[in-house]
Amino acid sequence: MTESKPLIAIDLGTSNSLVGIFENGQSRLIENPYGCKLTPSAIAMDEQGQILIGQAALELRSGGNEVLTSFKRLMGTSKRLKLGQQTFSAVELSSLILKSLKQDVEHELKCEVEEAVITVPAYFNDIQRQATISAAELAGLKVSRLINEPTAAALAYGLGQTEDSCFLIFDLGGGTFDVSIVELFDGIIEVRASAGDNYLGGDDFVQLLMKQYWKKNASVFSYIENTIPLDIEIALKAKAQHCLHVLSKESQTTLNFKWKDKEATLDVSQEEFASWSEPLLLRLRRPLERALRDARILPQQVDQIIMVGGATRIPAVRKMVTKLFGRFPSTSVQPDEAIVRGACVQAGLKSKDLSLKEVVLTDVCPFSLGIAVGLDEQFSPILERNTVIPASKVNTYTAMNKGQREINVRIYQGEHRLCKENIFLGELNIPLPSNDDHLSIEVRFSYNPNGILDVDVEVPITGEKLQKVVINHQSVMSPEQVEQARKQLQKLKIHPRDNLMNKSLLLRAERLFSERTGDIRLQIGERTQQFNHILNLQDERQIREVRQYFEAFLNEIEDLSLFEEY
Repeated sequence: MTESKPLIAIDLGTSNSLVGIFENGQSRLIENPYGCKLTPSAIAMDEQGQILIGQAALELRSGGNEVLTSFKRLMGTSKRLKLGQQTFSAVELSSLILKSLKQDVEHELKCEVEEAVITVPAYFNDIQRQATISAAELAGLKVSRLINEPTAAALAYGLGQTEDSCFLIFDLGGGTFDVSIVELFDGIIEVRASAGDNYLGGDDFVQLLMKQYWKKNASVFSYIENTIPLDIEIALKAKAQHCLHVLSKESQTTLNFKWKDKEATLDVSQEEFASWSEPLLLRLRRPLERALRDARILPQQVDQIIMVGGATRIPAVRKMVTKLFGRFPSTSVQPDEAIVRGACVQAGLKSKDLSLKEVVLTDVCPFSLGIAVGLDEQFSPILERNTVIPASKVNTYTAMNKGQREINVRIYQGEHRLCKENIFLGELNIPLPSNDDHLSIEVRFSYNPNGILDVDVEVPITGEKLQKVVINHQSVMSPEQVEQARKQLQKLKIHPRDNLMNKSLLLRAERLFSERTGDIRLQIGERTQQFNHILNLQDERQIREVRQYFEAFLNEIEDLSLFEEY
């Protein structure tokens, strides 16, 4: 009897991605070639035209090289990003991250994997979910289940809970924000309400810091303050991210940035940054208030607030949540790992792992779905937001004119009264028989646990039925396009996984060499030359041994930089 292939779990994040499996009754996260669980969702191209993924890609930023990050925000759009002489869609870039994670698992488990549970923001629409499935297909993975990120976090948190409780999942990642109200009772984990913002995350706080720095120091670099040049922006972003990380632990710090022969600083305290962040904090409050209102509960009725996502470490965010709920958030779940651990549990449930008790998990449709009606295209919801899924509901609509021969059913997602302010998902043209009456049609919306919408339309007078799995064909790939893109991606020269750690260390050494001066710079140059010599000998045992010392040396230089800077 052949052993079944493991079902893997992936948190495909805006800033970082993680992968794991459910094994021996618990979630097990898989490390990448650097020995880390977090793989930066970053892609770059080196001077040899090889694609670098993860940490090695980020090391190229300090010189202002093109490094593609935050492309998850473009999922479901037709926008393409340039890298070298080529352009890539967000789907193609996401597939490279997924393929890298898949290889990490296969390397660790010594077997092939074909199927995955993948997390998506609760507020991802149908088009963005279809795009995620396409990215998985490009990476050679079949999607067993798409699970909403806050729902996955709720699964990770709620599995070990024995008492009935109501908790709130506050999920602020690198590029998206989701909030869900969850109730736990009698072995049932029920999502009561979800809300969010697909264009709000840690990246926005980094951009805020960059703008403040540039506002003060643009003249030092002989530029006007309005726009940061692209090459400087790429390099400055790395410094701003690091500064924000320090600011989450220290009451104040200094953003010190050097570009070519010019250098400037920005002193910033937690209080000052919180003041700058007020508009972003207000944007965080709105989905919070909407979720509480939709769930019909008051802040004081929430038993626990679970903070998920790396950006929840920002002190201003934690203070805002503490003030709103009158208590400190829970720290029982590791913010970076909660989502993927919940996805691992979902994978274990899907695989019918015997160590897991049967858990009933109910989710909701986080947005309203409906069609356009009337000449001014008013929005007629069929499935209201926060309807428990899977869900199916039918509404009846009547033709506006006698003898009308066709009805155009235009499908939208959103909450605005007018369809032009909502997101267009697709359309169906329904032919009507010749008749002098105002004929009617029945429109049924069915929303499945993967967040994919099916639309069925029936003309009762004839019994004719039309069906559509809603896809915006302009931005979601057809099977033929997926196959074509897969062939194109196979032609890419992707840096070998086994050598990625060596490449990353060399790029890191080059970055530190450019940042430092004097004797330290000479030491970095000498050690880099020695490491290159060992690599050329191609003795794997010797490379592993020397690499350990080379990495420790670079860590020491990095720590020295921190000590001097802060």
